[in-house]
Amino acid sequence: MDTNQQPQDILAEAKDGEVISEIKENNPYHVIYDDNQKAAEKAKWYVVHTYSGHELKVAEQLKIRIESMGIKGKIFECLIPAANKIQVKKGQKKTIKEKILPGYIMIKMIVDDQSWLAVRTTQGVTAFIGSVGRRPTPISDKEVEAIMRFMATEQPKFKSTFTLGEAVKITEGPFTEFLGTVDHIDEAKGKLSVLVSIFGRETPVELEFSQVAKI
Repeated sequence: MDTNQQPQDILAEAKDGEVISEIKENNPYHVIYDDNQKAAEKAKWYVVHTYSGHELKVAEQLKIRIESMGIKGKIFECLIPAANKIQVKKGQKKTIKEKILPGYIMIKMIVDDQSWLAVRTTQGVTAFIGSVGRRPTPISDKEVEAIMRFMATEQPKFKSTFTLGEAVKITEGPFTEFLGTVDHIDEAKGKLSVLVSIFGRETPVELEFSQVAKI
């Protein structure tokens, strides 16, 4: 990466999810632009539609626009709804973030002509959701609280990379090296049922994601 690049240039070339050390927030899924709680009392949450895959970039780009347009005190937070999931690849478990509403972000702001223009013209943004003319409609506190509670869930769920009917190979347990097809997937438990041929009959075998590999 060119160290002489400006933040705007870095963002323009970055891929969604790439770690941009020069400007990346501690939590890129919940960016705080202004922590003045008193000023934020008049702010509301709004849903903004973005190009899918551009959510993180929009959140970072908006930070730059707030500073360049001198509108601090009008846009306070950006939330990208996401959940922790455990992804299993080649028998290895890794915790990842998965967006639960791809193409949508939530912004806490005081809407006026300047703040509306800053968000609406940010690269990657397509529209406010629920707009009436130039004035977007805020979402309820209840909806925001529900999403934040969901994001705060500490126990991550498993993310399956398998599909029903897919041919797989068992890599651990008493049926190691057996081939079969995926019959059922339980992401909550990180398990799946594989149909294997035993004594000429298809028999379901329950396995953990880490005990199965794609062929």
